Amino acid sequence: MQIHRGELTLLEPTFFASREVSAFYQTEPLLGNYALAYALGLCRSPYRRSGGPRYRDDLGALNRDGVYVTPGTFRPETVRFTVTQFNALSDSYWYRFDQNATSLNRFEKSRPANFPQSGRIRMLGLHCLAIFYVLDRSDRDLQLPRYVRLGKFDSKARIDWSRQSWRTEEHDAAALPLLLNPRDVPGGDTLRVFTLHAVHPTPLVSQARLSGRFYRLPDGTLLPEDMRFGMEGL
Repeated sequence: MQIHRGELTLLEPTFFASREVSAFYQTEPLLGNYALAYALGLCRSPYRRSGGPRYRDDLGALNRDGVYVTPGTFRPETVRFTVTQFNALSDSYWYRFDQNATSLNRFEKSRPANFPQSGRIRMLGLHCLAIFYVLDRSDRDLQLPRYVRLGKFDSKARIDWSRQSWRTEEHDAAALPLLLNPRDVPGGDTLRVFTLHAVHPTPLVSQARLSGRFYRLPDGTLLPEDMRFGMEGL
């Protein structure tokens, strides 16, 4: 098996709608592993599609190939934010700000606008650095990209790759500071100590304590064995 360590550096402000508080749309400093799998080109969604997400089809193929991507954990000392405002209101003279109110003609209703018309956005700023891993149990060499696009605005990011040596170890209640997807960890339903990050499409956990078998990397990082995309039930 091969383990690739990716150091991802944001080259443009990056926005995910992680949390919405009134008209304030916030990005949390984390990268979901489903989003990373698509960004790396390991699975692709069709350009046009009607219906719900394709997680079972797209990520299920990676499970069959033995390929897994961990969530991205940002280094705290590199995290910075950019706050900006947006205004999607038309500049037309006759445009009414009260879209859901009755128009000047009392027998005519204004058409509702089903989108945010104005607000503020908190984005991850330039040069934030995140660490993640690609585990490849297949017999082929993955073609991992140097640059990817992330977030709602397809912001550019650079990835520096390094192949890691590893050995297997068994631990009881090992502390894992990296972000994990509890759906993907064997025995993840037995997690008792962790910090929960409630994001979509699946929550992530950090500072978890987990028992079992792990891959130990040269820098001391522990990765649980046999992780796979557990997208059932989404």
